[in-house]
Amino acid sequence: MKKLKEFDVNLVGLKDKKHEYDFVLDNGFFQIFEQNLVNGGQLTAHVEMDKSPLLLNFDITIKGVVNLTCDRSLENFDYPVDLNQNLLIKYGDEELELDENVLQITHNAQKINIAQHLFDYIGLAIPMKKLHPRFAADEAEEGDLLIYSTAPESGQAETEAGNEENNDPRWDILKNLSKN
Repeated sequence: MKKLKEFDVNLVGLKDKKHEYDFVLDNGFFQIFEQNLVNGGQLTAHVEMDKSPLLLNFDITIKGVVNLTCDRSLENFDYPVDLNQNLLIKYGDEELELDENVLQITHNAQKINIAQHLFDYIGLAIPMKKLHPRFAADEAEEGDLLIYSTAPESGQAETEAGNEENNDPRWDILKNLSKN
């Protein structure tokens, strides 16, 4: 895939200092990945790589919009993305993923492709429930109405104590079991 080569960061011959890279993440970028999360987008990724003898520290900033499909109306809409992530790559004896943002590569690695990492960071910035902006206000209001409480309020406990004679007798039997 020739398009993936655009996201290679060559390590051969780089001095131990900061290096900067800029990438365009457009519809072609999202077509590389077999996914149905994002319809397309227009983003830019600015990557600062601080190279040292022991590790590579990537500071990644992604800004732009992705095109999503609303879960409620199935309409497409643009969702703004503005994120900053760090990716650490250590040198070691074998290639491993030590953590979600920490990788290990061999000392003789010549390049690193960061396309999958950029895609994953964008995917993490997208909400689980994708709602068109016109539904977002409705969803916030509905969310405020749903309040669950398992602890009785102070006045409610007194009222329940006064109404014990109106209880179902089957519950009284069960209450006695828990006392034993």
